[in-house]
Amino acid sequence: MTFDEYLINPATSLRHIMGLSMGNDLKKRSVVRYGRVAQLFHWVTAILVVAAFIYGPGGSEQRVYSSARDFDRRLHETLGMCVFALVVLRVLWRMIDVHPEPPQVPRWMGAAAKTTHYVLYVLLFALPLTAINGAWLEGHPLTLLAGVEIPPLLALSHEAGATIATVHTWLGDAVLWVAGVHALAALYHHFVLKDRVLASMLPRWFPLWRSRSSG
Repeated sequence: MTFDEYLINPATSLRHIMGLSMGNDLKKRSVVRYGRVAQLFHWVTAILVVAAFIYGPGGSEQRVYSSARDFDRRLHETLGMCVFALVVLRVLWRMIDVHPEPPQVPRWMGAAAKTTHYVLYVLLFALPLTAINGAWLEGHPLTLLAGVEIPPLLALSHEAGATIATVHTWLGDAVLWVAGVHALAALYHHFVLKDRVLASMLPRWFPLWRSRSSG
């Protein structure tokens, strides 16, 4: 805006100045760390994925849907739906949020990091979708905590449902392996490359962040 425009419309001018200020703050933040919302999505998703894996009933169809496994199954499916909702929100947030610039690393390392991120997102979407479709095709409702049940919305196809349920189990194992590689890479960045990759996903009050900020 020109000086004359500032004088003619001071309200618009103030919003413009504030917008520039906020934009500069976001650019500064994007260089060093993720915002609080992105960090919250990241860590809550990680915790829920691990909890869902721990409480997964596993085994045969009879075992999964036995009365003895009712609570574990309901908790597992509830956690899975929470993960699905969080991942959707996280993707939407990532589209509008700013985030740190990737570190200066060899091209193969940058490509591996991007591939790992994409694979994680695919797995986090595929896991709940295979769980829902597998259960419905086998003729089982989606059972959540508090007695909530969502009846099958797909035509019965038990064999296909059993196959998808098996794929779901494989994906559950795969997401932990990929997440483990992701975590090891973050530790490698911190202790070997000594950059801010790990610190950028931690809050400012975390000791690791403070040590990196003062370095």
